[in-house]
Amino acid sequence: MSESSRHDSWQAGANYDAYMGRWSRRVAPRFLDWLEAPEGGDWLDVGCGTGSLSAAILGQSAPRSVTGVDASEGFVVHAASKTDDPRVRFRRGDAQKLDVPAESFDAAVSGLVLNFVPGRSAMLREMARVVRPGGRLGFFVWDYPGGGVRFMREFWRAASALDPAAQDLTEDKRFPDCTEARLRDLAVRVWGMEVESTALVIDTRFADFTDYWTPFTLGAGPAPGYCAALPPDRREALRRKLESDLPAEPDGGIALTARAWAVKAVKSS
Repeated sequence: MSESSRHDSWQAGANYDAYMGRWSRRVAPRFLDWLEAPEGGDWLDVGCGTGSLSAAILGQSAPRSVTGVDASEGFVVHAASKTDDPRVRFRRGDAQKLDVPAESFDAAVSGLVLNFVPGRSAMLREMARVVRPGGRLGFFVWDYPGGGVRFMREFWRAASALDPAAQDLTEDKRFPDCTEARLRDLAVRVWGMEVESTALVIDTRFADFTDYWTPFTLGAGPAPGYCAALPPDRREALRRKLESDLPAEPDGGIALTARAWAVKAVKSS
């Protein structure tokens, strides 16, 4: 485990849902609208996490089937617990070596996971392998280098002011390739086909400071892992600084935004 990833935690599905899942559920439908995949197909959700993208596919893409694959047993179990739709199944698997036959899906998609996979080229290569000719390929990741996820950026800004070492843990330093240009270049190089890209922007409004702060204390994800590992006095100092620094509205709400980059292609016939 690298020094920068030592606080990552990917097992507690409910806790991760509280931190990122609610925002994944908001950005996934926009991605699917833009992907424009035909209805009635077989879908593969690579790195399905707690099932946000799979749920959106079921809700708006009229699929024949959806298979969600993730390396985390905890996430797979949590995703399966949230639906009884017979069209979907979730299972544990390696995104870099998918245990599915070639050309067995009409669409292979991935949401907010590519940057966490060590072999990103291998993952995209596998996605292309399992899609039928004429099928859709697509993925999206947060714009970390551009400060696109403001609630994360504000957390790390406060943490770094109190602990300079935290600067080395921020997502913009860990994932410098999550820019539109680099993601497009990667997809073109691996898929060997024409690609399109776009920005997906959502509002991330918190009801109050407690709504903002609590997910960071649950330990699921890089920033929450860092927060949960702090001694109580340092965690309290961070809480106070954030409460002081964040832009609260008159009703106590905290209105921020998040941006993701999306890339798509149609597999050649």
